[in-house]
Amino acid sequence: MAVSYRAIIKDGLWTNNVVFAQLLALCPLLAVTGTATNGLGMGLATTAVIVASNGVVSLFRGVISPQVRIPVFVLLIAALVTLVDMLMNAWLHELHKVLGLFIPLIVTNCAILGRAESFASRQSLAPSLVDGLVMGLGFTVALVALGAGREILGSGTLFANASLLLGDAFSFLDLTLIPDYRGFLLLILPPGGFLILGFLLAGKRLVEARAQKRSVSAVAAEAPACSTCHLSQGEPG
Repeated sequence: MAVSYRAIIKDGLWTNNVVFAQLLALCPLLAVTGTATNGLGMGLATTAVIVASNGVVSLFRGVISPQVRIPVFVLLIAALVTLVDMLMNAWLHELHKVLGLFIPLIVTNCAILGRAESFASRQSLAPSLVDGLVMGLGFTVALVALGAGREILGSGTLFANASLLLGDAFSFLDLTLIPDYRGFLLLILPPGGFLILGFLLAGKRLVEARAQKRSVSAVAAEAPACSTCHLSQGEPG
């Protein structure tokens, strides 16, 4: 069966988004997204793990016994998370200190195990890598969107300390959008994460509802034209 990369991309970024559709990985989502910088760092770390795990699972899918596949997948993901944790500690130490325990906890992210089980273990290498990449990017977008909303409304900045946490190459991201802003503490605290997430979920549902309404309207508009066409050819309407 041919694999549709377009469907994989749409599924990972929108239709089956880890956060906005599946509502998975809410623990790191709400805990580390006090700023967009933290969300970006966690999202990229998770993306690296899910791409690597999908690739390895796909390569060895014919070797791994179905009876022990889940423990093997968990062990594999744990090894990859440990590797990412060590690399971040070495090269992105400030970000590593901020994210803290939530980097090792990537191993408990149900989305990573879910993609290994439902997709990578059944597909070849290329589609599995693409699926891991778009699922990770979809998760990263959710983290950054939530972090950006909380940071802008909570402290008036965007990607604060980006150069300190992610390196000098990201210094251009550090912006002060509202000078002399006193801040809104509630949005920086955990309850603010729930509030912004609720607005983002509502926005996604609204976009989907409007898209569905336009689709129905387009089909309804085409129906009379088709009936007229049949009548002009002598066919019953």
